[in-house]
Parts: sequence; C-alpha cells; structure tokens
Amino acid sequence: MSSSTPDPFRAAVLTVSDSCARGERNDLSGPAVVRTLQEHHFSVIETRIVADENTAIQKAIVELARKVRLVVTTGGTGISTRDVTPEATRFVCGRMLDGVAERMRREGEKKTPFAVLSRGVCGVCGNCLVLNLPGSPAGAIESLAAVVDVLPHAMQILAGKVEHVSN
Repeated sequence: MSSSTPDPFRAAVLTVSDSCARGERNDLSGPAVVRTLQEHHFSVIETRIVADENTAIQKAIVELARKVRLVVTTGGTGISTRDVTPEATRFVCGRMLDGVAERMRREGEKKTPFAVLSRGVCGVCGNCLVLNLPGSPAGAIESLAAVVDVLPHAMQILAGKVEHVSN
C-alpha cells in the first residue's frame, strides 16, 4: 500500500434514533453528516440506523470500527432517559479524547446556550476514532464543523503514519 492510499480517511455514519429505526421518521442528520464528511475528503463507505439501545449502539460501533478509521454517530447525546450514545461509546472505547467534545460544545455555545447539554464524546475504539454528534441536522453539522480539521491528523496518528517532532 502506498502512503497516498486514502484508507485512513474511510468513514461510517451511525444514526441513533428510535423513530428512524422504526421507520416512523426519515433520517435527516445521517445524510447531512455524510455530505459534510465527503466535502472534507472522507470516503463514507457505510451508513446505519440503530435504535437508542446501549447494546445495539455498542455492537454497531465495534462492527463499523473494524471497517473504517472514523465512526461518526448522530443522535442519543442529550439528557433524556433514552439518550445512551455516550455511554455506549465509552464502553467500547479504550481511550477518550475529551478535548474534541469540549471543542464541539464550546463552538456550539456560540450559537445556542443549549449546546452545553450535549453529552457527546470522542474516543478510540481499536485504531478507529469514534465521534458523537447531536441528533439535530444543524447541531450535528455545526459540531462536526468545529472539529473536522483535527480528525485527519488524529486518524493518521492512530494509523501510525505521523512522526512526532520534538522541540
């Protein structure tokens, strides 16, 4: 494989929504996240929809993480009883990247004070980055925009393709 292979930029989008999983509502956030990732040169190779069930979310994240370097979830990051995406993500991720989630909330707060109610996290599952976004299309896109510039570097580090320079 040559060093120009785009493999580190392969991504999957996982929508977490009871109503979408039941077919009662169209998924608007997932396709919006796909478009945004594609605009930033990510190759989205798979999308899925699962219900707000901890084990279903965990299983989907682990399966997708075996195929891609970035799994982006949308939905299930709020404070209702059914919002369990952060818990599922923490369970399957060995390390958390708190600064990524902090940056999303900090940038989101510039548009709405409710951004601080998002519990989305970012972590590492194997060699894959897992990023939680809110379920609303606007919130998902704004949160992704806040951190999309650091994702390629993080994925390259996970792939072992970045040399660290000492000062």
